[in-house]
Amino acid sequence: MDRMHEDEELVPIGNVATTLGLTTRTLRYWEEMGIIKSYQRPEGGSRAYTPYMLRRIKFILKLKTLGLTIKELQALGDAYGEARRTDNMIPRLIDILDTHINMVDGKIAELSSLRKEIVEYRQKMIEKFNLSRE
Repeated sequence: MDRMHEDEELVPIGNVATTLGLTTRTLRYWEEMGIIKSYQRPEGGSRAYTPYMLRRIKFILKLKTLGLTIKELQALGDAYGEARRTDNMIPRLIDILDTHINMVDGKIAELSSLRKEIVEYRQKMIEKFNLSRE
């Protein structure tokens, strides 16, 4: 997944977690799920990440804000593959985003309907109990 070059500086897991507002447990979990990969630092043996993996973690955070699940992130990682082929991943990402757009549209329609019902019920209560609210 991640190829390390000798001249790359590894960033310790604690620094990554603090910088990105994550817990080290989250990073370890993502690693267990195969979404990211770390390297063992020779000095202390703690996990550390390459600059490439830091960019990947930031991308994952963006995708999570868009509502992608761990399973979907795994599918994208599989599509991206060892060859780091963005052209393999982008069509899958677009499919996933289309699914999320449809889900959001459905939720918006449901909430719009619910809002209408609440407004109508509110108006009935005002009229029933002779309350005047502007």
